[in-house]
Amino acid sequence: MSPRSVRDRRATAACAPWVRTRLRTASGTAWALGLLVLLTAFLAAAFPRAVDRYENEGLRRDIATADPRLSVLELSTPQPDLQVPQPQREEAVRAASLASVHRTVLSGLPDVLRPDTAQSAYGFRTVTPIPAEEGWLPRPYGIDPQLTYATLSALPDHAALRDGAWPTAHGTVTAHTPQVEGAVTEETAKALRIRVGSTVSVPTQGGTPLTVRITGIVAPERPEATYWSAQPLLQTPSLVAKPKDPDPRYYWIAAVLLPPDAAPALLATAAQPEAFWRIAPDASPLTATDVPALRSSIASLEGGPGLVDMRAVAGPNAALKTDLDAILARYDTLREAIGPIVTVAAVGIGAVAAVVLLMTIGLMAGRRRGELALLRARGGSLRGIGGRLLAETVVTTLPAAALGLLIAVLTIGEARLWPSVTGALAVAAFVCVALPLRTALPHRRPQPHGARDDLMSARPSRRRTVAELTALVLAVGAVVALRRRGTGSGDGDLLVSAAPVLVGLIAALVLVRLLPVPLRLAQRSVARRRGAVGFLSLARAGRTSAGGALPLLALLLALTTTAFGGSVLAGIADARDEAAVRAIGADARISGPGGSVPLPDRLVREVREADGVREVAAVGIEYDVMLPFDGTGDQQTKSATLVAVDPATYARLARSTGLGAFPADRLEASGSAARKAPSQERVLPVIASPSVARRLGDRPRDFSAAAGNFSARVAGVVTRTPAVAVSDFLIVDAASLPRPQTTTLLVTGGSPDAKALRTAAHRAGKDVTVRLRTEERGTFVDTPVQRGAGEIYAAAIVAGAGYALLAVLLSLLQTAPERTALLARLRTMGLTSRQGRRLLGFEAMPQALLAAVGGLLVGWATTALLAPGIDLVGLALSTGSQAAAPESVPLRTDPWSLALPALGVVVLTAAVAAVQAWWAGRRGPITELRSGDPR
Repeated sequence: MSPRSVRDRRATAACAPWVRTRLRTASGTAWALGLLVLLTAFLAAAFPRAVDRYENEGLRRDIATADPRLSVLELSTPQPDLQVPQPQREEAVRAASLASVHRTVLSGLPDVLRPDTAQSAYGFRTVTPIPAEEGWLPRPYGIDPQLTYATLSALPDHAALRDGAWPTAHGTVTAHTPQVEGAVTEETAKALRIRVGSTVSVPTQGGTPLTVRITGIVAPERPEATYWSAQPLLQTPSLVAKPKDPDPRYYWIAAVLLPPDAAPALLATAAQPEAFWRIAPDASPLTATDVPALRSSIASLEGGPGLVDMRAVAGPNAALKTDLDAILARYDTLREAIGPIVTVAAVGIGAVAAVVLLMTIGLMAGRRRGELALLRARGGSLRGIGGRLLAETVVTTLPAAALGLLIAVLTIGEARLWPSVTGALAVAAFVCVALPLRTALPHRRPQPHGARDDLMSARPSRRRTVAELTALVLAVGAVVALRRRGTGSGDGDLLVSAAPVLVGLIAALVLVRLLPVPLRLAQRSVARRRGAVGFLSLARAGRTSAGGALPLLALLLALTTTAFGGSVLAGIADARDEAAVRAIGADARISGPGGSVPLPDRLVREVREADGVREVAAVGIEYDVMLPFDGTGDQQTKSATLVAVDPATYARLARSTGLGAFPADRLEASGSAARKAPSQERVLPVIASPSVARRLGDRPRDFSAAAGNFSARVAGVVTRTPAVAVSDFLIVDAASLPRPQTTTLLVTGGSPDAKALRTAAHRAGKDVTVRLRTEERGTFVDTPVQRGAGEIYAAAIVAGAGYALLAVLLSLLQTAPERTALLARLRTMGLTSRQGRRLLGFEAMPQALLAAVGGLLVGWATTALLAPGIDLVGLALSTGSQAAAPESVPLRTDPWSLALPALGVVVLTAAVAAVQAWWAGRRGPITELRSGDPR
């Protein structure tokens, strides 16, 4: 081996690895980049998991809280054909046969449809209720009560024995068995006066009645569970009206529970008995991705291959019915309404994060410009430099992204893993690709040292102009598409969701082009003044790099996303407040049964004296007042609700609630009509809804009501009114009616004493109810889907504010060395510390003010442009009272969401500039002004 080879090998071994050396010498930069990547990867991984979580919880809640009569799957088949031998018919309905079918049915269900075996049941029941003629049974209107008879599996597991003994089948029960045992629930026994030992005679087709002897009184352990609630009659009797009876007369209908092996006895009845298998769905393992397969499985079981398989087990005439598909349809409607709105927030934050990452990469590239230029001058290849940059970026970025993914998985519960992995990998790939390219590509060819790239002198290239025009076309197209299509249809695409981002991009590009104009004007004005601080600060602001569009874009996107998210949350709160006001009509509402029973005068006085009550509007409401024919030949009858009010008090109430404000004098009779006593000859002015006003026209019409007969003419039209939520109404002065009555009290006040109001109402009658606006507002609770979407928007606001903070810091750090050196030079010329702080503050203010004002305008414009295409009704009003809820909830600008973030940017910029000036003042000029320093 030659001595030269040995020397080369020793020299190679002595060279330290590039990545390790770089990480050791610039550990702070590596840690800062890793922290930013970790945060961004966490957000990218957390978003799909949060969406999955709230969608899964929403699906499970919708199924679990739905009426069991809707969610349960019930397979039923008629009794065996009469052509079948009687022993086989009896064997087919015994407990063992039904249990075998039940097990087969459960095992044959699709995988996505998992049954809750504990709440599922099967048995044999009569379909047609059978009248009971026993004289000791109660008959409120002289009509015999009607009873249904059913066997129910696992009854002792779901009920507790309160009296007597469990019913059992003695021997082998057949269709000719004369007597069987039965049980009833406590509510049935109390309502129908049934005791242990009572007997009920059931008519049969053979003529010999079947006697059912009650041996036990049971109490359901969980009455709300599907086992009992799927057929409420099993536990609770009901009074039903006799059909086709002009005068409503009621009779009792109830159920008697038989032992499972007593089912053959029901074959002798003429009540069309049938076997049933009731399957309660288990929603706990379901996820939102299972909904399409679940809907397909239900359709198959109701009328497809699945039903064919069920009939092969339960019988050729078996049928399956369920309303679970309707529950899934409502869930899909809500999810499709909310999904595009959430995507808007995700795209906004994603764009802000990408811009901030690019700013960070640009700052790192600027700090290493001299180092890489030296490497290129010494023969370093662009590919070799890029490879080393990629290696050191991967070492920092991949562990940070993996840690962010791990934190997201541990923080947010059960959800799909692959979308989170995709999000975290996208962040890591973006940084690993962008950083080497942004750092190495500017060194493709030698760059002259000291070349200025000022904002004031830069001239946009043709390529930049084309790119800006392309972005403008995309932004206009996205806004137009969102306005036309809207988010309520659920078919929004990524371009539509990116509309706020594109609007912010266009605004940033426009503002960067316009910024030199006010700077030149400001320079001319301060150039003639004494003092150098103002002129120097504006000159420094004008020498900002022409690439300053990136910090401005980051701030505008962050401010726009924050303002948009704040407007969404404020719109949800406002919509719920409005719905509560519409439902109550005031701060409190006191009324009798049905809202039409007169209230005593004493109650009105007591309510007025209660604490927190400012004013009470006494209203008389009469429903179904017939309207006269319109005279056009249309003989269709139509009714409206008559609202009798005190004009002055009610007008103030309508004005304060914003529900159909009108001048009080519109209801006051004038001229000769005002001097007449209440009578039918007196023509009263009325305020009508639009439909009623069209029906009545502009001439006097006659009315007949419980408050008296009167004539009226329409004096005004309002679309809504506080007293009623219906769309057809008439408002009239109560003092002008012959027999006015107060049926409702509408109470206004800051915080009426609910306890005092309810005490006064209870003294007036047990059926008098008190409803508060605050309590009604509380009924609009967040479902998991709504709550999850609201949390995502709240997180978007916080993330937008955080990225705005980073954008301000990065934009100031990029030129920090130059500003520090400038302060050092100026201090040698006599610049004071106070003047230094003012200089840095004034230098940073133009872009901060531009971002703040631009953020205000862009946030307002974005909300105004996109509002027609965004409906928040799915986010705000899927729960609570829907009778008075608005049909749509448009997006409205929230002033606080616009002003506070913009003001925060200005304050933050000033604070950072002051801290930088203070820090630079602590170091001496000798430290900053070194020989040969290019700054």
